Amino acid sequence: MTANRVKVEIITIGDEILIGQIVDTNSAWMAVELNKSGFELAQITSVHDDAAHIVESLELALKRADIVLFTGGIGPTNDDITKQTLTGFFNTKLVFDESVIRNIEQLFANRPGFTINELTYAQAMVPENCTVIQNVVGTAPLTWFEKDAKVIVSMPGVPYEMKNAMSREIIPRLQDYFKTPSLLHKTMLVYGYGESALALKIADWENALPKEISLAYLPNYGVVKLRLSGNSEDILSLEFSMNQQIDLLSQILGNAIIAYEDIPVETLIGNLLKCNGLTVSTAESCTGGNIAHRFTSIPGSSDFFKGSVVAYSNEIKTSVLQVASEDLDNFGAVSQAVVEQMAIGVRRLLKSDVSVATSGIAGPTGGTADKPVGTVWIAVSSEDKIISKEFRFGALREQNIQRATQAALLLLKEII
Repeated sequence: MTANRVKVEIITIGDEILIGQIVDTNSAWMAVELNKSGFELAQITSVHDDAAHIVESLELALKRADIVLFTGGIGPTNDDITKQTLTGFFNTKLVFDESVIRNIEQLFANRPGFTINELTYAQAMVPENCTVIQNVVGTAPLTWFEKDAKVIVSMPGVPYEMKNAMSREIIPRLQDYFKTPSLLHKTMLVYGYGESALALKIADWENALPKEISLAYLPNYGVVKLRLSGNSEDILSLEFSMNQQIDLLSQILGNAIIAYEDIPVETLIGNLLKCNGLTVSTAESCTGGNIAHRFTSIPGSSDFFKGSVVAYSNEIKTSVLQVASEDLDNFGAVSQAVVEQMAIGVRRLLKSDVSVATSGIAGPTGGTADKPVGTVWIAVSSEDKIISKEFRFGALREQNIQRATQAALLLLKEII
């Protein structure tokens, strides 16, 4: 049975967001955590440090959401106006809360020379009709309001303060207040199909999904994530139904499903390397060390990652990776012959079991009629096997780097 979802709207406050000075990462993090906890995100809104704008957004949010979460606009400075605006909206007054001062004193107990000034005391002035929730990692308290069976919460905009508050206080309180239904997601990574081709391939299966289960396509540089989602008061029944659908899908797609969990490709490849007791090294030209970065972002990657050579110049290709200079002259740096030698060279140099190499034209300049911008050669090597492949990605530099990185990681899978 599909359960009713509790809807949430996030309102971020701050001119710095709207002028592009900072990126709103808070909302993305909150959306993920709220979704995991059974809440449905209705909308994300960003507003100026302006009382009228905040009130207008709150009134609209309360028409479409059960919960409104504010981040930002609270603190000791004059441009932090959320507290005053909410005090006016709820037709109440500011009162002094001694517990806020005690919390601040505890925060700074081990900092010699700290004194509470008038701006710090101002943090303890809170709306009279709110529930105060202490901010255990910052000075600005959280305020919780209830109106017509709906909840409005104001939190700091500082990411680590907001995350701590959401995880420790806000989400548990919201779950208890609204008795949220159980939510379940299952994700599969599919390789070898574009989004439209995959949609055609599984159309009959998708059309036959039970009504309590929905499907989303999430393309990501060479792979497509298929995410099944459902919510129900009977979580065991939902999980059984979802697993049945995954079994049917695996019969259709077979080995094209490379993972049955939402996992980064580098983690998938790293796990395969560890399971097979193999080590890897990289020789990178156009990707500039991005493959190595993806590997080393994984905790414990030293178990399988030996190192990298960023061979951007031909001199490094020849002197360090032992690429034949005549092949560079005859075929160019972006060629099958060169990239295969790069892969072999770095594997021997760093004494790894397997290796991957990239050489390409990331752009926006450097392309020719034969090798336009976006042309990339990738090779993977082991002691007794080498696989190489040419790709034509596109005209955008950053996109080419990311696509080449993903393609290189996926090509490694064919040699492990």
